[in-house]
Amino acid sequence: MRTPEEIELQQKKTDLAALEVELADKELELETLIVRLDAFELRYKRVVGVRYAELDEIEAKIAEELARRNPRDAKAKVEAKDARKKAEESTRETRGALEQEGKEKFEPSEDLKKLYREIAKKVHPDLASDDKDRERRNKFMAEVNSAYRDGDEAKLNSLLREWESSPESVRGEGVAVELVRVIRTIARGRERLKVIAREIDKLRESELYGLMGKDEEAGKEGRDLLGELVRMIDENIVGATEKLRVVRKESG
Repeated sequence: MRTPEEIELQQKKTDLAALEVELADKELELETLIVRLDAFELRYKRVVGVRYAELDEIEAKIAEELARRNPRDAKAKVEAKDARKKAEESTRETRGALEQEGKEKFEPSEDLKKLYREIAKKVHPDLASDDKDRERRNKFMAEVNSAYRDGDEAKLNSLLREWESSPESVRGEGVAVELVRVIRTIARGRERLKVIAREIDKLRESELYGLMGKDEEAGKEGRDLLGELVRMIDENIVGATEKLRVVRKESG
């Protein structure tokens, strides 16, 4: 006959198993959202950002030309300095985006999601038994997240095999100690769920998420939202280019 502690331990293990599934699903949702936003931001910079960088450069040249023409105008000097700084920042951001090939879209397969979820259930740091175990799990999950972001299914399979064959994955303790461990693990897992919910809400409230949503809706309507933005910026570039020509002519 089982003792009350053994009965409670069995129930808590059942609760923990359900929590592991929920945590894995929520971590997958969060990680996928992060990578989707990163991919969209990269595509935005590669398509729209380059145009803004070009516009910022022209406007910096206009401001610098006006400052050169009026050497005693302190305000013009400040505006020229600020405009140049903005242009340099735009150029740096654009250069970084252009160097990252093949990451403008992130569409994980169902197999990739399933594999990530399976690993997260086993490895999640908030299911650790102590601080040392938690640190090891954190490092391991960083590798898992990196492989997921790269869409590297082979790497994820390799990591799963590595975890399952590790000595640390084998557990065995007394009932009372095990019960305390499971109860604390459940409490920590539930706290992590709250953190994940806050992080997802924050991302969904971001300007970038809103723009991504508009882009996806436009796509369903057969429109290219980023293309529309590009055409608008190109019109501004034409106007700024003409203004620069006039300013230089007047200075000359």
